[in-house]
Amino acid sequence: MALVVTKKAEEEGPQPREKSPEVRNGFGGGTPARGAKRKGGKKRAPSLSKADWGPLGKHPDLDAIVARQRLQLPLSGRITEADVTRAWKTAAGEHHPDRGGEHDTMQLVNGARDLLLGRGVAGK
Repeated sequence: MALVVTKKAEEEGPQPREKSPEVRNGFGGGTPARGAKRKGGKKRAPSLSKADWGPLGKHPDLDAIVARQRLQLPLSGRITEADVTRAWKTAAGEHHPDRGGEHDTMQLVNGARDLLLGRGVAGK
């Protein structure tokens, strides 16, 4: 079926749409002006950063998972140094030898904290 064009539509012709700066189409309002900063102030990375692959990042290795489990932290996802310190203090209060805990267990808790905070053992 062919498109039928009336004489009235031909006479008027296409009228350009006037856009005011406040009117934007679609979600997000289009691209920001040149030199304008994003809302968060940071540029998004297209892939995972190196920090995401560390012991505190999104994808921990097996040792970091065991350390998180020992400190009763979430097994995946990001955690902060403050989260690790808070969990270590709780576990240390429970397992400290001066409070009736085992010496070996306390060493494991300290080792888990050191691994998650990236503290290496000197001399190895």
